[in-house]
Amino acid sequence: MSIDVANESGVPVDEERLSRLARFVLDAMRVHPLAELSVVLVDEEPMAELHVRWMDEPGPTDVLSFPMDELRPGGQDRPSEPGVLGDVIICPQVAARQAEKAGHSAQEEIDLLCTHGILHLLGYDHAEPDEHKEMFGLQGELLAGWRAAETDDRAETRENTPR
Repeated sequence: MSIDVANESGVPVDEERLSRLARFVLDAMRVHPLAELSVVLVDEEPMAELHVRWMDEPGPTDVLSFPMDELRPGGQDRPSEPGVLGDVIICPQVAARQAEKAGHSAQEEIDLLCTHGILHLLGYDHAEPDEHKEMFGLQGELLAGWRAAETDDRAETRENTPR
């Protein structure tokens, strides 16, 4: 699986963590191992330009998703088709403001936005109440699984580190 994370924002972000999170989400959604994903972090000005151009809405937003090959999650017995999933564009400055309001860290907000963006690339939406319930429920499950996996990985690393 090819996951490219590019930080063009100038804001320090744990790019390796984002790559691990994206891999976790794609694996959980049974996306083909040869699929490609790009995550790009941008400043408010370029995000505002994208927001106006593609959504016809003013100002910067938190996350935008640009699907390419319209891949969908795999089934129980098979992964999705291989292909280019698309691009997730995140604005860390908007994420930081949202995180403050929500009472959690900017990194947690960026994790949420990355997961949210990937789900959009996989065809999920939240325009209708039933879609909203499904997408946000899945997003919550994926983030809870991610946090548990990261906690387990850190504990294992500590156990295997010579003292």
